Amino acid sequence: MLTLAGLSRGWRITICVLVGLAIGASVVTARLGNAASYLSESPEACMNCHVMTDAYASWQRGSHAKVAVCVDCHVPHSNVFSKLAFKGMDGVKHSYAFTVRSEPQVLRLSEGAVPIIQANCLRCHSNYFDMIRLAGPEERKCWDCHSNVHGEVHGLSASPRPLRITLPPAGL
Repeated sequence: MLTLAGLSRGWRITICVLVGLAIGASVVTARLGNAASYLSESPEACMNCHVMTDAYASWQRGSHAKVAVCVDCHVPHSNVFSKLAFKGMDGVKHSYAFTVRSEPQVLRLSEGAVPIIQANCLRCHSNYFDMIRLAGPEERKCWDCHSNVHGEVHGLSASPRPLRITLPPAGL
């Protein structure tokens, strides 16, 4: 355990106050960011971020809503550790982007997400595997043909009104 015995009383109080402030700020940030919801696999957790409105609405109205949730497609399923590690790393990346307001207005798959999503498409639709191979050594991505899974990619300001869904209240 960390001891502060070698420090003056003033420094001990200062350190305790700073640690308390850091813990308090973390708790408030976790509460405001609805952090506990990310431990679930609920699609509504993805809706904590307004940039996911169109993706959520298109999923909700599409055929996948009856059989899959966001993590079924967007998170690795090779083992529980890779799944949790990916969710954690992705969560930190998203938290940073939304905190410093650097989130993109047009969502695109990251380089690391492409093989994960492709593997998950093939995991669920393996009976179509032969149909999605090109003649060459390069594998086509499922969304090369099935671009309708989340609809056309566009900026948030161009979101078609029919896709817009009512967001839950954001109050404390």
